[in-house]
Amino acid sequence: MFSKSKKANSYQLVSRKVPYLFISPWIIGFLVFTLGPLAFSLIMSFYDWPITSDPTFIGIDNYKNMFTNDQQFYKSLGITLKFAAIFVPLNLVIALILALLITQPVKGIKLFRTIFYLPAVVSGVAISIIWGWIFNSQYGILNYILSLIGVEGPKWLVDPKWAILTIVIASAWGVGTMMLIFYTDIKGIPAEIYEAAAIDGASPLRQFISITIPCITPTILFNVITSVIAALQQLTLVLLLTGGGPLKSTYFYGLYVFNNAFKHHHLGYASANAWFMFIIILLLTMLIFKSSSTWVFYENEVKKEGKKKK
Repeated sequence: MFSKSKKANSYQLVSRKVPYLFISPWIIGFLVFTLGPLAFSLIMSFYDWPITSDPTFIGIDNYKNMFTNDQQFYKSLGITLKFAAIFVPLNLVIALILALLITQPVKGIKLFRTIFYLPAVVSGVAISIIWGWIFNSQYGILNYILSLIGVEGPKWLVDPKWAILTIVIASAWGVGTMMLIFYTDIKGIPAEIYEAAAIDGASPLRQFISITIPCITPTILFNVITSVIAALQQLTLVLLLTGGGPLKSTYFYGLYVFNNAFKHHHLGYASANAWFMFIIILLLTMLIFKSSSTWVFYENEVKKEGKKKK
């Protein structure tokens, strides 16, 4: 009896450890490649850490210098916030429109879904090359098309007035993932709701405003947060398309941190820059979550309220 009980306990102990064994690759990867570097960068932010010599502990001097002596810090932050203010709503609108289009019962719609999603899987380097060719002021295809209708195209990549808009358009090219998230949520709305609304005389626009939008607000919340994070971390397109120019009009915060670390070799200062952006993203995310209670619709909450009323 004792032997059987001991075997049973051993079996239960092993069975409890098996799930952790399966997720251990992710846990190890998270600790080594995410949490570890994150903690190490926080430590680095309190050091004067040049690449070619030993680090020196300087306390919060990196943060003091960032807020008091570095004008480029404020300029880059302002440019990035301006970009995010344009990019996030534009991205949401384009993704939602495309999602509504691919829900229509049109012949060959699967092909259109693939075409709309395809740019999302293209690497940032390839996208930069494509858009660099499109926006070239001398031989770019966009200015060539404009010339056919008698319009002289601007110097997209070398004019400070147009450069940031160029980055916005190129960034919106990868809207396919957000489009599919919207599409999946829209397809999950019961058709009976739309049929009942149509019987009551609701127009397609009224159905979209009163049914579709409230039902997908949780997805809108998710997409807003991911878009804000992506916008504030934009680097690849800026680095390859404009390099921060012209006249530093596209010197985004991500490029500012990148140059401090790998061009000016101030690893500690760049870590302080990065941690400040982390705090900004954290605060904005918390603010969006806080506001979501006034505009996000959750079906289970409505069911609970309905039961209480009954």
